Amino acid sequence: MVKEEPPSTSKDLQELQRRVSLLIASVQSNSKVVAFMKSPVGQYLDRHPFLTLTLLVFAAVSAVPVGVFLLLVVLTSLAAFVGVILLEGLVIAVGSFSLLCVLCGLGFMSLIMSGTIIVSYMVVSSLVNYWISP
Repeated sequence: MVKEEPPSTSKDLQELQRRVSLLIASVQSNSKVVAFMKSPVGQYLDRHPFLTLTLLVFAAVSAVPVGVFLLLVVLTSLAAFVGVILLEGLVIAVGSFSLLCVLCGLGFMSLIMSGTIIVSYMVVSSLVNYWISP
């Protein structure tokens, strides 16, 4: 077996430097970047590189917590929406069962009251007929 030589590190670094310089050139030639750099904010940030780097690092580092927060907000909203639907269904089911119980109780009470009224009417009319009969 012939042992292959690893590519030289300096050649890799030169290739990496060439790619990075091409990337920087393409970013700097972008019309939106040129327009931003001509604005007062872009000129201020160009004169203060430490502030620019600080803002860039802050934006990069805060992307994950902001993304997690927005995901939490969306999931909480979905859970609340589903929870409201389930809770509303539960309330409607309990309310329907309670209404059924109340209506059955009222039906039973109306049967008892009707029976009581009819029996009272028959007893009173019989007593009236017995007392007033010739």
